[in-house]
Amino acid sequence: MKTVYLGLGSNLGDRAAHLSEARDRLQVCGVQIERASSLYETEPRDLRHQPWFLNQVLEASTDLFPRQLLSRIQKIEREMGRRKIVPKGPRIIDIDILFIGDSVVDTDNLQIPHPHLAERRFVLEPLAELAPDLRHPVTAQTIREMLARVMTQSVRKL
Repeated sequence: MKTVYLGLGSNLGDRAAHLSEARDRLQVCGVQIERASSLYETEPRDLRHQPWFLNQVLEASTDLFPRQLLSRIQKIEREMGRRKIVPKGPRIIDIDILFIGDSVVDTDNLQIPHPHLAERRFVLEPLAELAPDLRHPVTAQTIREMLARVMTQSVRKL
């Protein structure tokens, strides 16, 4: 079993219910959730004129390989009604693989650790709640160190 960290986000409809449903669906598909961060309300970053997000990070364990995990996550997103119409646009659910142990994966459709992790307070804040001393396997920076660089971004713990 490998420890994985997953980022969840939703900015359409009942955001908290969507995050809860995603957690339930992950448990059924081979991802054992160990801990969940608090919920954080966050301002959209790239496409600014859309509803604010609810975000959360999960610490889980799984014996799935990275591509298997990605496939199951994408299936959950589709089944929950996610449609990729506008890049970076509103979404019912978004599930990102942040880390899988200390693995580094770099393919056309999957990059682990998540390539934009260090730029996103909406991911780093809840991740720091769970694992502040976790080190990025490429940069060797801790989550706490990365978070210190993005504190100007709007994030509110609920």
